[in-house]
Amino acid sequence: MIMKEKKILISKINGKIQHLSDICPVIETNTILNKTITGIGATYSEIKAPRHSIIIEPTQPVIYGKTDDPKHKGDNLKGVLQGVYQNEIVEYIKETLDKKKWVKIITTPESFRKVQDAFEELDIDIRFDGYFLLFDEIQKTVKDCDYRQDIILPMDLFFECRDKAIVSATPPRRLSDPRFSDFTLVNIVPDFDYHIDVNLQTTNNVLQRTREIIKLLDQEERPIFIFVNSTDMIYSLMTNLNLKDRSAVFCSEKSVEKLKGLKFCRAYDHWNEKQMHRYNWMTSRFYSALDIELSVKPIVLMITDCFLAEYTMFDPYMDAVQIVGRFRNGVNSVCHISNYDKRILHITEDDLIINYRCAESVYNYLGVMADSATTEPEKKAFLEAQAVIPYSRFLNEQGDVNYFLVDNYIDEELTKASYRRDTEVSTAYESCGYFNVSHENHIYKIGEYDRLKIENSRISYKDKRKLIVEQLEQIGVCETEAEQQYKRDLQAADSSIVEAYDVLGKETIEQLNYCTSEIRKAIIIKRHQEQSTSIDIIKLVNATFHINQWYSASTIKKELTNIFRVMNVPHPNAITSHTINDYFIAENKKRKEGRGYFIIKPRFR
Repeated sequence: MIMKEKKILISKINGKIQHLSDICPVIETNTILNKTITGIGATYSEIKAPRHSIIIEPTQPVIYGKTDDPKHKGDNLKGVLQGVYQNEIVEYIKETLDKKKWVKIITTPESFRKVQDAFEELDIDIRFDGYFLLFDEIQKTVKDCDYRQDIILPMDLFFECRDKAIVSATPPRRLSDPRFSDFTLVNIVPDFDYHIDVNLQTTNNVLQRTREIIKLLDQEERPIFIFVNSTDMIYSLMTNLNLKDRSAVFCSEKSVEKLKGLKFCRAYDHWNEKQMHRYNWMTSRFYSALDIELSVKPIVLMITDCFLAEYTMFDPYMDAVQIVGRFRNGVNSVCHISNYDKRILHITEDDLIINYRCAESVYNYLGVMADSATTEPEKKAFLEAQAVIPYSRFLNEQGDVNYFLVDNYIDEELTKASYRRDTEVSTAYESCGYFNVSHENHIYKIGEYDRLKIENSRISYKDKRKLIVEQLEQIGVCETEAEQQYKRDLQAADSSIVEAYDVLGKETIEQLNYCTSEIRKAIIIKRHQEQSTSIDIIKLVNATFHINQWYSASTIKKELTNIFRVMNVPHPNAITSHTINDYFIAENKKRKEGRGYFIIKPRFR
């Protein structure tokens, strides 16, 4: 879509970046305001603007932050979210208008309907009666609408409003909805270098690389914020890195309950500095709009595991920029630890648009066929086929195209494609225009893909053991802490096969066809052979039995049994007089005292 554009310069004065209100007194209607840099006060500007405002924020923590902020104590700000009811909103509006104050409502998309209904109850039409509708952090509508459908509920009414605008430091680079055609893209252009240094650590073993990075960072005194879009992954990392006692987690209400069910109690659904810990883990709920103002510049980590879940992938433009922007007083350093998956297909935006158009054509063709059907069963068959093809995911309940879902599809697929190789992750950071990238690629003998194969519940017990043996072969002699740790992980997965590998080796295990009972016997025999020929055993046997002497079978059995008992050496079979042949060349001779052996010479010295 081609839309009008204009630029507004922003500067640093005495080392401080200008506020939006310094360069743009009010946000104009039908504007897509590209702030370019976070923290210049777009929401602040609208709250202070001399007009009635309804501000839509993507998440609840933002609203808590704004309404609790001392800067807005006298701004008559009303937060509307879950737990706030329509009658409260009605009373707020009536009281505000009676006192001739400006209405300043800040709401989540999901609660917007309550706001709309409250105005309708008072016969106020927010479309035309002088209310400015500002949709903040518009990129979240594209990023989240596939799993959070209600985030775009206000959009139909938004486009009907006379006074409206959207704002973001990272607006979607593709907005397909034709209703944006009358908007003007206003780009705030800094006349100073605003690039952020980021250290990209790509690897095939996220857990181990994170362990090493944490070890380095632990020497620092400052707080560490770790962004991971999976509470399961957060809990696993805290556990594996032994950080639970020094961590706090900020996530959704459901995830808070989930973590508390796992006996982890420092989990919160909104930000408060008083709850901050040494390690502060945050999910995507806290990626954007939130203001975190600290007296020290924190360390920021982002962690991606492509093999665990695609939603842990960060879009450098719409995610990473926003994450760094949460910290209003700046950050000490930024690091992104990520693996990559060579199985991901290479795809371009043009390819995705073609895929979408083809799916649309198939959908329309099925519609024509349904309309042309001569019988009800035929028509029903075409309509049922139409309902389940991929294109139907882009439609709303009325059967119209939801363009935010189209943009979401293209954005997600392009983000995923950038995690195909380590160099492509780096290129994605460089091309978004916000970062100075330093890139290191760390390869370990064993990585997430290898771990994933072992954890696959669909493979047989025998195949799982084969994989473990193959990985033990890859590791070889453990030379690093990473290799030792991974071997411990394999022991946790199947300690008996790791023991078998250490004692018998791959070749013997394969000869025994991975048979559990045969492997157990072989381990006992091998251990006995090793221990029973150890230097201490040999010395003791040689001291007990002497060459050129005859010993009765009962004496041999008694003495050998006593030696093995004293030396705590297991024996795979019952000890008999024949066992003496393991230690001496001896001749079986019978005398009047009974059967026995004549010792000729020792096998070991």
